[in-house]
Amino acid sequence: MNDQFYRMKRMPPYVIAEVNAMRHAARLAGQDIIDLGMGNPDQPPPQHVIDKLCEVAAKPDAHGYSQSKGIPGLRRAQAGYYARRFGVELDPDSEVVVTMGSKEGLSSLATAIIAPGDVVLAPNPSYPIHTFGFIIAGATIRSVPTTPDEHYWESLERAMNFTVPRPSVLVVSYPSNPTSEIVDLAFYERLVAWAKENQVWVVSDLAYSELYFDGKPTPSIMQVPGAKDVAIEFTSMSKTYSMAGWRMGFAVGNRQLIAALTRVKSYLDYGAFTPIQAAACAALNGPQDIIDTNRELYHKRRDVMVEAFGRAGWDIPAPPASMFAWAPLPPALKSMGSLEFSKQLLTEAQVAVAPGVGYGENGEGYVRIAMVENEQRLRQAARNIKRYLQSKGVNSSAA
Repeated sequence: MNDQFYRMKRMPPYVIAEVNAMRHAARLAGQDIIDLGMGNPDQPPPQHVIDKLCEVAAKPDAHGYSQSKGIPGLRRAQAGYYARRFGVELDPDSEVVVTMGSKEGLSSLATAIIAPGDVVLAPNPSYPIHTFGFIIAGATIRSVPTTPDEHYWESLERAMNFTVPRPSVLVVSYPSNPTSEIVDLAFYERLVAWAKENQVWVVSDLAYSELYFDGKPTPSIMQVPGAKDVAIEFTSMSKTYSMAGWRMGFAVGNRQLIAALTRVKSYLDYGAFTPIQAAACAALNGPQDIIDTNRELYHKRRDVMVEAFGRAGWDIPAPPASMFAWAPLPPALKSMGSLEFSKQLLTEAQVAVAPGVGYGENGEGYVRIAMVENEQRLRQAARNIKRYLQSKGVNSSAA
């Protein structure tokens, strides 16, 4: 028998998993690891959301199969979010579908719309599902830059002119995971026009829509007139409402894409647990204090981290959005590469970060730092890193 399954052969080892395994082993050995590797929120959801989960879960009739596309009230709640946040009107029945997190939604969409050999344009570096969701479905990936400058548009044009078959899907994600880069509405306006001209579907991942730090709210591609003709957009409750483990996400936009995604999901799942969907309604329809609270929390952590790490000898650009910093390796240590640097930081400084190469070859030379520890722990991480850098001959600035 052939022990190499087709899709397994198309998937390289998950680089980030190597550091995760080392972190797990270190913790089992009793080490105090400051984990800045995974974007796992450390705050709980609002109490009224937890209360709604418990209330509905206590009902005897709440434990059967749910609706794969999401209960009607939740789809209406998501449409309400888009209306008040972006000024976008959505039909809850045909332009909204509930997903089990944006990760499941993206992979199910790929299954729905990709034929083997289709070419998908995806950013490099990018969150792994933005490429491997489509690779698993049989697509070929052509990389385009993540940074949304003129070079980005030149890369899109080259891809359309010199790729056979012509690309049929473009993935975008701003604020970016891992780079935290952002775009304005003018970018999306140009993108929608480009997509229509080239007959390309646009898949937008807006998971970090509410984590922006410059006082200027992150736009949605759906704000562009005509975006629904070519685009589908994914959002998640994971970071916005500190509900990562609940696996609640949404896709909205183009009716043809929503219908295809809904149909595939109907074969694959029976939807999220109904009490979780009811609690998600409570989050979207109830008090929104947590959004500002979380934004302020990550903003403060960002400032503490940038200042403390800088004094330790590691200059990190302040991210404009998301819960991540995209940090270039200290120049004196750049030659060791992001994976080896991440391993040494874990073993010698007891600080876990994610190697940039795990997000694509263009991520080499960087690590992703998740701001998921409190300010005291971030300062402790800086002290540990300072000792590590000094052991490597890297001088820190005066404390």
